[in-house]
Amino acid sequence: MRTLYILRHAKSSWADTSLSDFDRPLNDRGNRAAPFMGELMTQKGLEPSIILSSPAVRAKNTALLVKKAGNFPAEIIPEDKIYESSPQRLREIVSQIDDTHQSAMIVGHNPGMEGFIRLLTGSAETMSTAALAVIELKINNWDEIIDGCGELLSVYRPKDEMK
Repeated sequence: MRTLYILRHAKSSWADTSLSDFDRPLNDRGNRAAPFMGELMTQKGLEPSIILSSPAVRAKNTALLVKKAGNFPAEIIPEDKIYESSPQRLREIVSQIDDTHQSAMIVGHNPGMEGFIRLLTGSAETMSTAALAVIELKINNWDEIIDGCGELLSVYRPKDEMK
């Protein structure tokens, strides 16, 4: 069994219209939600041993804030292919994770994140910004990942959890 954490980036800012989509930073809400999610992960005993992140500014910053707040020793690996990725491409990216890692987190964007959860589990989940899905994969090695091999254990959404 392997555990996959799927994290959508935290809320980004649209204030500077001169920035490209790729370069948009987190807004104030995102800068609060990302560390909150890292702390929540620690409280729930959820710890990735590797973090793959889209290189987009908002995703990269989300990964950094979650890692720091969760006090995870996991390395953050920027993965260019996550940005604007399809669910099938995300599956391909995850299939290349080194088998020394029992758990991994992928930080990216919608609609890819929601589609990836549906591809792995058959469950249609809404992934609001900074939402985290926890999936148990019924595989021994990452390269065995196929459609339907996962069971959705939980989805944590900052809006719900901060109440």
